[in-house]
Amino acid sequence: MIRVLVLGALTAAFWVLLSGFVAHADVKLIKAEKVGMSTERLERIGPAMGRLIAAKKIPGTVTLVARRGKVVHFDAQGSRDLARQLPMQKDTIFRLYSQSKPVTGAAVMMLFEEGRFLLSDPVAKYLPEFADMQVYLDTEDGVVQTTPARPMTIHHLLTHTSGLTYDFFPTPVGEMYRQNGVVGSVSVAGTVEDGLRSAGDDGATVKDSLQTWSERLAEMPLVAQPGSAWNYSVGMDVLGRLVEVVSGQSFGEFLQQRIFDPLEMVDTGFYVPASKLSRFAANYAPAGVNGGLVLIDDPFNSPYQTQPSIEMGGSGLVGTVVDYLKFALMLANGGEYNGTRLLGRKTVAFMMANHMTPNIGPDPLTSLVGLLGGGRAWGMGFGLTGSVVTNAAISGLPVSEGTFSWGGAATTHFWVDPKEDIVGIVHTQLLPDGTYPVIQMMQLMTYQALIDEK
Repeated sequence: MIRVLVLGALTAAFWVLLSGFVAHADVKLIKAEKVGMSTERLERIGPAMGRLIAAKKIPGTVTLVARRGKVVHFDAQGSRDLARQLPMQKDTIFRLYSQSKPVTGAAVMMLFEEGRFLLSDPVAKYLPEFADMQVYLDTEDGVVQTTPARPMTIHHLLTHTSGLTYDFFPTPVGEMYRQNGVVGSVSVAGTVEDGLRSAGDDGATVKDSLQTWSERLAEMPLVAQPGSAWNYSVGMDVLGRLVEVVSGQSFGEFLQQRIFDPLEMVDTGFYVPASKLSRFAANYAPAGVNGGLVLIDDPFNSPYQTQPSIEMGGSGLVGTVVDYLKFALMLANGGEYNGTRLLGRKTVAFMMANHMTPNIGPDPLTSLVGLLGGGRAWGMGFGLTGSVVTNAAISGLPVSEGTFSWGGAATTHFWVDPKEDIVGIVHTQLLPDGTYPVIQMMQLMTYQALIDEK
């Protein structure tokens, strides 16, 4: 009996290792020169990331560059767990946080393509709790002053122009979110939340379901009239609830059946099962301005070990670089990957176009980076669930206009450049994102390696 149990355990371990190997083996590197890039110049990516690692600013990285659908750079360096001295590996599993948002956007657009709704439809048509919303004006003598809101549309949710916000913003409405338990996935202090645990001032915890969370959220006032301003928000989580109502499935089931399974994203989901925990990276915060790292989420004592009560479309996913590559290549190839079509070509182009109207202004992301101390976001617009470069000359990097991208709070990033047919990914685990110029260095080292003529 003991021998049978041992054999069973060894067999299970073998298949776990094999599954990771197979996922890793999916990535075939080709000579960069075949797609107009320099192998020698791409080798600058490693030292650029290595300097940040050596300075103890980030623990380690997995970096990948693909052009014309072919991978020309794929590398892992540094550590995924400093205390245990575990190296970063190409199949390391990361907390994606807000890099979940474009996946949610794809799910919404799949239902849009089926004619289930129009983007101009009011959200309240499907989620009636969002009827009769109010916009925050001021607080006078402890009484909140509001004015009636215009109808919020699905398009507003997809573009962060809904008037919703996040709990971690230091605003009166953000404080209301915190007090009422409708928090996002990352707290102000940078500690890990699951978006579900914060109790309201009445002691209640919003963790029953995405429906309960959405209904509580709809009781909060908006920070602006829908369509009038760009405000980073939990709108993508509301879209997860929309997917549930329209599809008749849980949000997680829809993603698994309609996106993860077809694209063979075998390591992507809302938690890390025990069989894969050894590949899960530790998450860190900066120890100070001179470098150093502080552990904030131990992978072996993490809330990500269990299925969450609510599947958050704005922040909930974990996954690998290999898995996200498949999703990004699907977008880069106009909705199709390896013979599997998820979206139509025109739909993907529509997603990755700039959707900002003139009244919002040319640099809407300034409201996010400025609030977090990052200055002005020059030359950046916003599409459906991702940013879009609108003026490459003032964006600060030699990228192409029309480049679509987004990232996560723990410094994970991807981008799709339709003009140069480039997909780039860089993942580490340092919260908050933007502490160090990880994505900027990755993009710089990628574009300087282009050698073909245009």
